[in-house]
Amino acid sequence: MNSLLNISWFTHFIEWLTGKDKELFLFINQRCSNSFFDWLMPIIREAKNWIPLYIFLIVFASIKLKKYVWIWILLAIATFTLTDQFSSHIFKPLFARLRPCADPNFSPQIRLLLDHCSGGFSFTSSHACNHFGIATFIIISLGFYLNKWKYLFMIWAAIICFAQVYVGVHYPLDVLCGGLLGALIGKITGSFYLNKINKIKTVNDKL
Repeated sequence: MNSLLNISWFTHFIEWLTGKDKELFLFINQRCSNSFFDWLMPIIREAKNWIPLYIFLIVFASIKLKKYVWIWILLAIATFTLTDQFSSHIFKPLFARLRPCADPNFSPQIRLLLDHCSGGFSFTSSHACNHFGIATFIIISLGFYLNKWKYLFMIWAAIICFAQVYVGVHYPLDVLCGGLLGALIGKITGSFYLNKINKIKTVNDKL
């Protein structure tokens, strides 16, 4: 009896949470709409538009880290690979949540600002996971050199998450959980980088 009550409570909670998630989606997707955001958000969420930033980071890291930059680059790639694999190949197939623009019962209510609805499932957002993973990795690994500017990367990742909801391809819960997952992975890889560098420096100091 208790197990049935627990299942019933959990089911009602999921229904309530999903309803609130859709309400927040509609608020961002519709009530926050304006012509400037309609132009800007599809640009912001496009990964290739951030290539100049990635090139700058590699150059910056090369200048600051010198001979250790190759470790940084390998772990940055590992961070992206892990976030993408966990989000796209573990969580999405596991939860199989339809994107708002792909749900036939919900899509008529939304504004889709892209020329097509992105393929695959919705939870968790790979954009959110990837960008929060990289942002966290950068903050931990390059934070000493970036000082207070390092926190701009969290704002950068958050804006991309907002854009994903605004254009109509993700729910807020998708980007929230994706961001948390990415931040966890970025913390692990960033901490691994610092520990690795400290060990290498310790060995070199003893030689």
